[in-house]
Amino acid sequence: MIISNVSDPPIYQQIKGQIKDAILRGELSEGELLPSIRALANDLHVSVLTTRRVYDELEAEGFVTTRAGKGSYVSQGNLELLRESKRHMVEVKLTEAWQLARSLGIRRSEMYRMMDLLFEEEEGEA
Repeated sequence: MIISNVSDPPIYQQIKGQIKDAILRGELSEGELLPSIRALANDLHVSVLTTRRVYDELEAEGFVTTRAGKGSYVSQGNLELLRESKRHMVEVKLTEAWQLARSLGIRRSEMYRMMDLLFEEEEGEA
């Protein structure tokens, strides 16, 4: 995990976002044991309160399940629902972008070229 002290989002949001992304990409498998709150805090050099907040919020959002005395695990069974939720968010943003583009007189073909350019730039960075 990469944590930035000068980044806009608070540290706990950076950690939470990276764990969520790892779960959604399948880098963390369903049922997989996550590091303990204390171990994660030590590894990242952050407060135990910070990592506790991360795990509590991930549990509230359905990404992890905590078992007293056992630890926190990647939730089972609802990852497809979480992925579908992310897809829906992307669809909403794309719809907003297309509506803005149309209001500015941008045609579909030009929008496609813009998207292709964005993809090419991203591929060049990888």
